[in-house]
Amino acid sequence: MKKWTGFGLVAAVIAMSLGLAACGQSTSAAKPSQVLRLPATAQLDTIDLAKATGYGQTGNVFESFYRLGKDGKVAPGLADTVKVSKDKKTWTFHIRDNAKWSNGDKITAQDFVYSWRRTLTPSTKSSYMNMFSGIKNGDKIIAGKANPDSIGISAKNKQTVVIQLEKPIAYFKILMAYPLFAPQNEKVINKYGKKYATKSQYMVYSGPFKITNWTGTGNTWSFVKNNQYWDKKVVKLHRINYQVVTNPQTGLSLYQNKKLDFAQLSNEQVKNYKNNSAFQEYPYSIVIHLKYNFQDANKEKRRIMSNQNIRQAIALSINRSQLTKKVLGDGSVTPTGFVASGLARDPKTGEDFAKQQAVKNTTAYNPSLAKQKWAAGLKELGIKKVNLNIMAGNDDVAASTVTQYLKSALEKNLQGFDLTIQNVPASVAQSRSTSGDFDLYLSHWGADFNDPISFLQIPVSSNSLNYGKWSNKAYDKLIAKAQNQDAGNDEARWQDMVQAAKLINKTQSFTPLYQANYAYLQRTDVKGIIHNTAGTQWSYKYAYIK
Repeated sequence: MKKWTGFGLVAAVIAMSLGLAACGQSTSAAKPSQVLRLPATAQLDTIDLAKATGYGQTGNVFESFYRLGKDGKVAPGLADTVKVSKDKKTWTFHIRDNAKWSNGDKITAQDFVYSWRRTLTPSTKSSYMNMFSGIKNGDKIIAGKANPDSIGISAKNKQTVVIQLEKPIAYFKILMAYPLFAPQNEKVINKYGKKYATKSQYMVYSGPFKITNWTGTGNTWSFVKNNQYWDKKVVKLHRINYQVVTNPQTGLSLYQNKKLDFAQLSNEQVKNYKNNSAFQEYPYSIVIHLKYNFQDANKEKRRIMSNQNIRQAIALSINRSQLTKKVLGDGSVTPTGFVASGLARDPKTGEDFAKQQAVKNTTAYNPSLAKQKWAAGLKELGIKKVNLNIMAGNDDVAASTVTQYLKSALEKNLQGFDLTIQNVPASVAQSRSTSGDFDLYLSHWGADFNDPISFLQIPVSSNSLNYGKWSNKAYDKLIAKAQNQDAGNDEARWQDMVQAAKLINKTQSFTPLYQANYAYLQRTDVKGIIHNTAGTQWSYKYAYIK
């Protein structure tokens, strides 16, 4: 899950993403109006499924063969039956008879075929093409060596979709619950042409809600119940209003004045409201980390960040226990590496992947060793001082606090280090990170599904989401082995991934800071919201106002 500045969440922060106030509170004499009012930390940058940069909320308006249910379990979606071949490489889905688009059009097998091909077309510029890896011809298409039309999906008839895989994919079922793989309506896209997805009315929806009042810009929009949805009878909410709130104090004020049903809390606010009956914590499989720019435009800075001793010194200078418990205080935890804890367990032993990826003296606080590494790095570089910038997007309420803490800790422990903070709007951070315009970047990644590969595919040399352009042949080979040669052997694949994660830890090509936990005040009459730590985190299909 990319950073939540896109149509979804990404830093958990579009985690609750999206919302404006209407009236919707119940009274003792009136029936609740079933209007939910939510805060968003950033504007929606797109509603085009193929171009989204995050999918945390997307499952509410777009649905695939499955959807993500409670506790990360796969739940029924647009498909009512599925057959899997003995070799697990052919999946056949039957689309429901009553599956319809929000405009009343029937959802067909060809809508899925068209969707995948459109997403993989280079001119679409999808951020998530790598998710199609392992599907027949997927890797060739991603590499630009095959036509998108050759992707392994076909329509056997109007309601039957057949998907061919290159090899078994351990997480394929849960992958098919991801909105990226949902259908797109070719007729509607052709009808609207360049207007398609530029406003909410130039779009059709396959999920329990549809978007209204989105103009391409603006700080408010709504999800309203989709009365064409196949399972509409279980959808109780009539509307979800979203309002962009970038200041936690503003959000709290709106909540207290009964104009919002949720308020995301800052670190200081958490301390004041932790014992409130409305206090809620929502964990995420999201690791906030430092990205180093290995292709920095400044040659001297590029040399500095390419030095392993310098990166290790930075990692060892950060007291993550102090950061999570005292500075943040919101339930966030210390990571053991690049992959989040609680995401996946060893198929043989049941042990958490996070425990197995740990490497001594990587995420621990060791200022004396940090000083040694720093001195060694400076000597290798032939310099005495280091001046770097750290960029952070303001879509995360903790960003300013964390960057200030990092500046203090690093300048204190590493003599000659001068760190300049650049806190910028979320859209600016997104643009600059994708173009490689940064030294250090306070970034975050959240799992798209419950498998370590969701994290580990990001640092691969060829991945467009590898913004810092770190490249390591040994790492690439381990991930390729996990995804190909060992794809059908659960334990061998697991060990490939463990070794890859350890390599990231040892080299500190990415420096993990903390695993996110986000705190909210949530009205006690809001019920039925499904929250998951990975993938489409927020589902309002069963939500209601009591």
